Amino acid sequence: MRLTILGGGGFRVPLVYRALLGDRGQGRVTHVTLHDLDPSRIAAIGRVLAEQAREVPGAPEVRITTDLDEAVTGADFVFSAIRVGGLEGRAMDERVALEEGVLGQETVGAGGIAYGLRTLPVAVHIARRVAALAPDAWVINFTNPAGTVTEAMSRHLGDRVIGICDSPVGLGRRVAHALGVDPSAVRLDYAGLNHLGWLRAVRVGGRDLLPGLLADDAAVTSFEEGKLFGGEWLRTIGAIPNEYLHYYYFHREAVEAARAARSTRGALLIEQQRRFYGGTGGSALELWESTRLERETTYMAENREAAGAGERASSDLASGGYDRVALALMRAIALDERTTLILNVRNRGSIAALDEDAVVEVPCFVDANGARPMVVDPLPGHAQGLVTSVKAAERAVIEAAATGSRRAALRAFAVHPLVDSVALAGRLLERYERELPQLGYLGGGN
Repeated sequence: MRLTILGGGGFRVPLVYRALLGDRGQGRVTHVTLHDLDPSRIAAIGRVLAEQAREVPGAPEVRITTDLDEAVTGADFVFSAIRVGGLEGRAMDERVALEEGVLGQETVGAGGIAYGLRTLPVAVHIARRVAALAPDAWVINFTNPAGTVTEAMSRHLGDRVIGICDSPVGLGRRVAHALGVDPSAVRLDYAGLNHLGWLRAVRVGGRDLLPGLLADDAAVTSFEEGKLFGGEWLRTIGAIPNEYLHYYYFHREAVEAARAARSTRGALLIEQQRRFYGGTGGSALELWESTRLERETTYMAENREAAGAGERASSDLASGGYDRVALALMRAIALDERTTLILNVRNRGSIAALDEDAVVEVPCFVDANGARPMVVDPLPGHAQGLVTSVKAAERAVIEAAATGSRRAALRAFAVHPLVDSVALAGRLLERYERELPQLGYLGGGN
């Protein structure tokens, strides 16, 4: 089986390759093509993969290219994990928004909108090339903002593009541990959009264990989400939100913490990864692993500080999130190993408040025919309101990227729940246009 990774010089690629090395079953990946526009980054990752593969019999062969058409031709699966504008673009997204007094997070609020506006044209180009050169390939999208990007790509690839995220599986694993049950025995009732979802039930043997967990304050505050949100708020809404909902429920505190931090998350990652990508001599794998641990330790640090949640649990520092989801998804499709995974797919009636083609994040039944969303219980009013508002902003981003409409881009900022003024939306758009040349495609329409 042949796998192509777009964004092959990305820092998390060794996680995927490590998962592939551990897969010794029938129908495993035998060839990996790494594609990236930066030869130095892809060479650095290539050195890590070579060390990982050392003394592993039958390790997948790795090929490197900077040519997109060459990379996707003949692929069975294409992982899309690109970052348009690099970490420098992310740092600019964050800085501009924070200077205007609103959230600049990579996928949430103004920062996520700016990132989407410059990413979607590239993602759509990729979708068109895959459709032309590898029409039978399945595209697994890791690129953020994952829900928006997956929906834009689905207009060209249909159901053959599936978005994945490690947040829901991480939440499910932490909740299972808090309950003292095997994560593989748990059935999760989870629904929403990417980085905007709620865990509403945790069933083991047909019994929902979530009410008991919420009632036990010591247990519910023993893991990341309980510490972030507090047991009383979780009991108030009767669910456990995705960790990214901290930006909505505690918006003022999150903005204040981000503005007080020494640097934004993007700027911190630039500093951390400069040491890895610029490293010479010694073990590339050891340098990558130490940088990865530092990255995981500082993940959502401002949110934890704002909530008084303390340091991340040691169990959360180990990798094994989206890479395992990707491997399980590939095997389910390629080998008809039927399973259930929480994925980003077209709605198809799963969430009643949204139309058929809106990409949602819900449990899906996966087999050789792809991923099919399960119908979930209706979202409560407070969650439905957030979901429909954020989906409207996502749709405006997709429209702006597809048509060049500046009005659509302005609407994307203005209707988002975390941007509280049309005048502010206009200032944000003007600043992003001025400071991020990748937004230069805007303005071609009205």
